[in-house]
Order: sequence, then C-alpha cells, then structure tokens
Amino acid sequence: MWRISSMFLWPFLTLLLAITVHTICKAEECDDLVDLELAHAIIGTSLKIRLLLFTRESVKCGSLLSHTNLSAEPHFNVSRPTAFIIHGYRPTGTPPVWAHEITELLLARKDVNVIIVDWNYGAANINYLKAVGNMHKAGENLTAFLKMMKEHGASMNDVHMIGISLGAHISGFVGANLNGTIGRITALDPAGPQFTGAPPEDRLDPTDAQFVDALHTDIDALGYREALGHIDFYANGGTDQPGCPKTIFSGSAYFKCDHQRSVYLFCESLKRICTSRAFPCNNYKDFQDGKCTSCEQFGDAGCPVFGYDIVNFKNILLTLGQTKNFFVTNQKSPFCMSNYRLDIVVWNQDEHWGYITAKLHGNGTDAVATIDHKAAQFKKFTETKLLAHFDTDLQSVDKMTLTFSTGKVFKPKYKLRVLRVRLTHLDRAERPLCRYDLILEESKEVSFTPLPCQESNF
Repeated sequence: MWRISSMFLWPFLTLLLAITVHTICKAEECDDLVDLELAHAIIGTSLKIRLLLFTRESVKCGSLLSHTNLSAEPHFNVSRPTAFIIHGYRPTGTPPVWAHEITELLLARKDVNVIIVDWNYGAANINYLKAVGNMHKAGENLTAFLKMMKEHGASMNDVHMIGISLGAHISGFVGANLNGTIGRITALDPAGPQFTGAPPEDRLDPTDAQFVDALHTDIDALGYREALGHIDFYANGGTDQPGCPKTIFSGSAYFKCDHQRSVYLFCESLKRICTSRAFPCNNYKDFQDGKCTSCEQFGDAGCPVFGYDIVNFKNILLTLGQTKNFFVTNQKSPFCMSNYRLDIVVWNQDEHWGYITAKLHGNGTDAVATIDHKAAQFKKFTETKLLAHFDTDLQSVDKMTLTFSTGKVFKPKYKLRVLRVRLTHLDRAERPLCRYDLILEESKEVSFTPLPCQESNF
C-alpha cells in the first residue's frame, strides 16, 4: 500500500521542490545594467531609464526601483542619504565597467542608498547628437523621482549626484529643475562637445546644487575646458593623463583613457589610499612653474584635497567663489604624488639653463621627481623655484640625490655651483630641509644628507 501511495506522492513532492527552488532563486535574482550590442547603437536606441538600487544590505545585488512606488522596494530607506551615479555616452552599447566598483566604494564609506541611473537605452547611439538630445528628458524623469522621494520624507540636502561626462550635465538639469536644492553634484570630466560655449541653463553650473565640484581630465577632446563648479580640479592640467596611450594604434583606449581616468581618480579618493592635494592657480603653466604654492586663502585647512572628501571644504569654498585647482598624478594607482618646492641658489658667473631630477631616500624606499616640463634658469645669487612632484610620499628623508642636465648631448658639460638647496614639503607643515655648498656636474648624481634649514624666514 505504501509503495502505491509513494508512487503517486513522488511526482507531487518533486513538483513542490521545484516550485520552492524556483521561488528561492527568483528571490535571489539581481538586476543589473543593460548590456546592449553594437547593433543597437548603430540602429539607435530610444530613451528608457532604469534605476538600480544598491545598499549595504545588497551591495552586490541591485534591485530595480519603481518610478511611481517607493514602498515596493524594502531596502530603500528615505531617511538615509542617497547617491545617484549617472553614466555618459555609450557608443557601443556596453555598460560602464566601473559602475559596480564605485558603488561598492561608496557603500564602504557611508551607509547610503546608491542608485545607478541606467540610461543605456538612449545613451547607446552611434550618433552622439541623438544621445545629447535624450538628456533633458532623462533629467525630467529623474526630477520626478526625486520629487517623489521628497514627498516620502527624503531630504534634498542628503542627495549627492555623481555624473560622468554627459551624466554631469544631466545632474545639472535635475538640480536646476529642483532650484539648486540638492546637496551636492560631483562632475567627473563633464562632456565638452555640444556644451562648450553653451549658456548655464543648457549645462551644469554652480547654481544647480548647494555644492558643485568638478574634475577635468580630457579638456582637449571629450571634456569641458572651463570651470563650472564651486571648485574645479584639473588633473595633470586636464589634458593628457600619465599612462594613457599616445597614439591611435592603441585602439579604443586612445579615445577614452583620459576621459575615463576621472572615474578612477575619484574611486581612489574613496579608498583613502593616499591624498591628492591641489593648488589654486589661473593656469597649468603657472602651476608647473611653481608660482602657485600658497594655500593662504584656505586658512588653517590648507589647500584642498581632491575627491569625495572635498565637501569638508564646502563652507570655505562657497565664500571664495569659483576656483581652479591643479594637481598631478602617477601613471597608475596609487595615483597620488607628494608635492615639494625645491629652491636652488647658484653662484656660477655665467647663466645656465637645464633640468633637475631629484630623489629622496628613507626607510629603504626611494621617491623620484623629474622636473623637465621646461628648462629652468639658474642665475648667480638668484633663487630658482621649482615644483617637485615625487611618486611616493616618504614620512622621513635620510638622503637626497640631485642630477643636473641640459639635454644637449653634443654640447660642453656644465657644472652648477650650488650655494644652497632647500626642500619644502607642501602637503605637510614640516621644517624645510637644506644643503649648502655643493657642485652638480652635468648628468652625474650627487647624493647628500639634508638637514633642517637654519634660516629664520623660511
């Protein structure tokens, strides 16, 4: 009898198990960014906005949010701050490779709602102008969503929009629609084509949020050249980024590496591996020439540090108006460099021109700075001020090495008769290091132990 009953019961149990497994798997399904093909971009795509929610309860598993019903997603908490990540133009239809990295880093830093704004449908188009044409509609869609958040008790002060390329200007449209009430907009290499020369209402500008910070990494191609935030950072002058391909033979990386570097620099600031201190200056040339090493206008806070934590400078920056700030980076992570001013006084009778390479040694580690953007002038009893960016930050310096070169292979070799070398750390308040009376023979390394400077007016 039991055998007969089991024979009929077994299919039922199998079906029940299948339903249970399907239900569990369905509950664990995650939503992700749309991955389109090049064919979609060639044909062209119509705008469709998908909002993907990630929280500390679901760091690696996105949930598709309803545009009309916030209560449908239990993980969305309006009492938490909310960060929106908005990508830019997608000419091949693929989703941005950095989307999940920046999401996880934001959640590691703060308990927030992270919403990736997936507008691949609309951004994917061989015709860039078509994608640009979809931006205002995308902004209106997001504006309606933020208004719904506000109706449910969310504070606009706690909204942080992080826009990349076209996404930066979409953030601006949303901010303008909400009368600049949202807390912060971070623009990562805001798009230049079709926006250069446009009036403020047609692009991102400082009135679009309570605080607008921008990073420029590709101003000579895909990025926007002029300042458009309360503070604008220019990494390596905003043009060619170290480590990026220099020729078209490198393929697609030649076109997107400089532009995309903005995202990776911002991600590194979230990791707190190191800090990139930037210096206010009118242009990159003056910055390179060491004419912009003062941080007095920022008071005791010192010069601003690029990245996520620049919001800590908000109150100071709002009183200063728009400022351009410059910093340099390494070719790869860690991107941060250590900034020093190197002052050299010579007593040669004749004037010389040349380049300086400096090395610092301490605790078994070396740091190198090559100052070769232009030949420096060395004139008798005249202080030559050089800005030196070292690839590693040493906490203590035991030894220093200098090399002087003219770059002229077939010319006579020169000597710099140095009266004084002074090395001043620009990132930390430390007593400068000095060395007196040494000779630099061209193309030969000279090492010495620097000591704290004795001058009273350093």
